[in-house]
Amino acid sequence: MELVCYGLNHRSAPVEIRERYAVASTRLGEHAKALLEMDGIEEAVVLSTCNRTEFYLAGESAARALASLRARLGEGADEHWYDHQRAAAAQHLCEVASGLDSMVLGETEIFGQLKTAYRHAHEAGATGGVLNRLFQRAFGVGKKVRTETAIQEGATSVAGTAVELAEKIFGRLDGCRVIVIGAGETSRQTAQALVSRGASTVFVTNRSHERAVELADELGGRAVKFDEWQGVLAGVDVVISSTAAPHHVVQPFHVEAVRRVRKFRPLFLIDIAVPRDIDPEVGEIEEVYLYDIDTLDQLARDARGRREKQIADCREMIAHELEKLNLPGT
Repeated sequence: MELVCYGLNHRSAPVEIRERYAVASTRLGEHAKALLEMDGIEEAVVLSTCNRTEFYLAGESAARALASLRARLGEGADEHWYDHQRAAAAQHLCEVASGLDSMVLGETEIFGQLKTAYRHAHEAGATGGVLNRLFQRAFGVGKKVRTETAIQEGATSVAGTAVELAEKIFGRLDGCRVIVIGAGETSRQTAQALVSRGASTVFVTNRSHERAVELADELGGRAVKFDEWQGVLAGVDVVISSTAAPHHVVQPFHVEAVRRVRKFRPLFLIDIAVPRDIDPEVGEIEEVYLYDIDTLDQLARDARGRREKQIADCREMIAHELEKLNLPGT
């Protein structure tokens, strides 16, 4: 039996491609079971999140299984898909389970999503000896990587750095409320990263309300008209601003006006815009934490060198664990 992973993620495909191939969590088992009807596929697990859709397959021939799946998915977006076969597929699964392949390195949400995908496939009768062993090993590896390395420390992207700072300010982000002002790519990634760590509510506002609606739908949030965002400020914990405005969009009086209503709770402002959206004087308000793009980028760069060794250690750990598994076709 040989292993195959065929997928696309946040690095290989834009959201309009990813959403085309997304699978509802309630249908993951059904989709995995349906794959067994295809030539060369004997076991299957389907993983689908906001950042990735991946198919894990086992069959006598990796090439035949892959050809069948490609034929099923159809033409049109081939350049966005990647495939891993045999040992590389097992390695990739373990890296996904360990958070090494995530937008926010070391994030934990994917671990639970992977367990859910496997459970649905297993309950549907779509897995067998090969994928059962592989996924159980991947879950063990994911747990070991997170407990025995510092992979979750020191984010290496602007989005990841913003999330780490938010966690230092608020502790756990469960229930955290966010407003995104502007709908740029970095603000989308940052909001998505906050949601992956527990943020429960996201408001999106943009001068083009249509674009705000699109991003709000993607994040599972709510669009707010651009002339109404100040009314939301009293109830949020995090503000992400990334507009193309030539002047400051968020000014001290905006925050001063809601301080008493907020009961002086901490407010974290992330200014990703150039020129800056948020007046630096806002950062002088006592309970406000303001970071601009240069500060976030510098913190991320400082962390990259430290993280390189951690990633190497994690991959060595994964390779060692997979050697013990001794799966066929790897």
